[in-house]
Amino acid sequence: MSGILLLSLRSLGQKYYLHELEEDTSALKEEQESLTHRMNKIKSSLLHEASLESTGRFASRLRLLFGEEN
Repeated sequence: MSGILLLSLRSLGQKYYLHELEEDTSALKEEQESLTHRMNKIKSSLLHEASLESTGRFASRLRLLFGEEN
């Protein structure tokens, strides 16, 4: 009887642990999306500022670094 109780408690603990991992996964996905959005905004701002430079060398170098053509 005590074996069944211990097994039930262990199972319950694993259930809560799994739930916590799912919450962590969700939070990490949201953080990743936020960081991706932030990086893209910074990249866009850098390319825009570089395009204002008269020689175009800075913009060209940034496009190479970012792996973009054009």
